[in-house]
Amino acid sequence: MRFLRIHHAVPVLLLAGATLLAGPAAARAAAGPDFQYVGQDDRVHGLTAPKGCVEAEGGGARAVTNGTRSSATLYEGPRCRGRALRVMRPGEVGQVRPYFGSVRFSVAG
Repeated sequence: MRFLRIHHAVPVLLLAGATLLAGPAAARAAAGPDFQYVGQDDRVHGLTAPKGCVEAEGGGARAVTNGTRSSATLYEGPRCRGRALRVMRPGEVGQVRPYFGSVRFSVAG
C-alpha cells in the first residue's frame, strides 16, 4: 500500500522538477496572461506581453488585474481616447465601473 503512494507521487515530482529546470520563462508562460479583465460579455479576457494601446475586447468591466511590468491607463473610449478612468500600477488588482473601452501600457524601463 505504501509503495502505491510513492509510485503515484513520482510523476508529480518529475513534473515539478522539469518545470524548475525549464526556467522562469516557462513558468511565466504557464502562469497565463499578463493583463486580465472580465468583460461586459461576462468572459475573462487576457493579454500576454501587451504594448501600446489595446482595445478592450468584450468591453472591459469589473475585475482587472495588471500583472505587467508597466502602468496601464484605462480609457473610456476606443483607441485610448476619451476620459482616462484609472491608472493601474504594475501588479495592481482592482475594479472599474462601469466599463473601459481601451487600455494603454506605458513603456517599462
